[in-house]
Amino acid sequence: MDKVEYVEKIKEMKVLLINKYYYIKGGAEVCFFSLKNLLEKKHYNIVPFSMKDSRNFYTEYNEYFVNNIDYNNLNLFKKIIAAIKIIYNFEAKRKISKLIKDTKPDIAHIHNFYHQLSPSILNPIKKKNIPIIFTVHDLKVICPNYQMLNSNGICEKCRGKKFYNCIRYKCVKNSRINSLVVVFEAYIHEILKSYNLVDIFITPSRFLRDKLIEYGFEKDKVRYIPNFVNVYEYVPYYGFDNYYIYFGRLSYEKGIMNLIQAAKNINKIPLLIVGSGPVLNEIRRYIEQENIKNIYLKGFKTGEELKNLISKSKFVVMPSICYENNPMSVIESMAYGKAVIGSNIGGIPELINNKELLFNYNDISSLEEKINYMINLTREDIEKIGKDNRKYIEDNCSEEIHYEKLSKIYDEVRNKSKGQ
Repeated sequence: MDKVEYVEKIKEMKVLLINKYYYIKGGAEVCFFSLKNLLEKKHYNIVPFSMKDSRNFYTEYNEYFVNNIDYNNLNLFKKIIAAIKIIYNFEAKRKISKLIKDTKPDIAHIHNFYHQLSPSILNPIKKKNIPIIFTVHDLKVICPNYQMLNSNGICEKCRGKKFYNCIRYKCVKNSRINSLVVVFEAYIHEILKSYNLVDIFITPSRFLRDKLIEYGFEKDKVRYIPNFVNVYEYVPYYGFDNYYIYFGRLSYEKGIMNLIQAAKNINKIPLLIVGSGPVLNEIRRYIEQENIKNIYLKGFKTGEELKNLISKSKFVVMPSICYENNPMSVIESMAYGKAVIGSNIGGIPELINNKELLFNYNDISSLEEKINYMINLTREDIEKIGKDNRKYIEDNCSEEIHYEKLSKIYDEVRNKSKGQ
């Protein structure tokens, strides 16, 4: 098949691309829209399915999207209705059935769909013999609270389908009621064998691939393809100003309070914290109470402003206390030619090749030691780490490498569905 014939073949292929948010909410959405843009550049016909929201990007398929579900500020009756939708969303099932009927996609590629869409969408897809690919961005398929984290730290007590432990340890918002809903959801879809309908699970980290297999997923159905960036949009800068940076969500599981406690005694160089989230006010109070002068809260930033803050930093810190998958914040930092300090759990160690920059998970003194290590490196050493990181991203996380691996899976599942 020559190039012209191949492009014509691709133009005929419709991909039903599914994610519960159709705007940039977090790392999963960055991956989702990056993939959408990549597939469109490669001439695929994209049909999105998501949830209505005033922040959504424009799409002609908006009428098929499910109505918005905001789980905050609901009265008791609406909370009960919302809980039912978390477990099984009949509206999502109905609307995706109509979308499939009207557009006749060849492949369904799912990203985040829990709660607002729910696994109810899988049956209508499979009934039409459409192959299902599921890029797994978190641990939800094996852990009801999706983080394998509770108030005591890393938790794997749900191993062996013992999801009830989520209620016992109040793993969701420290609430037994909230935990009960997601546990019921997990058991319902275990009974329905919902995830058996998925043809291929794509995991962006080897860590997550191995964890799914360890928890009973079929080895042949789990494939590793890391997240990617368009390397041409990330111009590396190996120089730096006199600060280091954390950027991302300000929440408990990201280890941000550990970072602040490690940084408060380091006066040689300031820490910039960029982002917002549920612990922002707690951070402000702590900085004020401790009279900390070397940590600056920069607020939520995007676009060129965020790019410049990352590019000009001396190094980046990723202090998560939960299992990260294949964090885009690390990939983007490395693409800009930055050194990254990260915790030694989950998928982070796969990205950080310089093991001197990994600190012991949830260990403030170990984190402080690594920050001081980076501060004391020569400019030449820091530049070398940055260049090595940039090369790693070019060699492993580029658009072309991602597409080469993904297109093979698309061909594989299509041929299988056609009996070839």
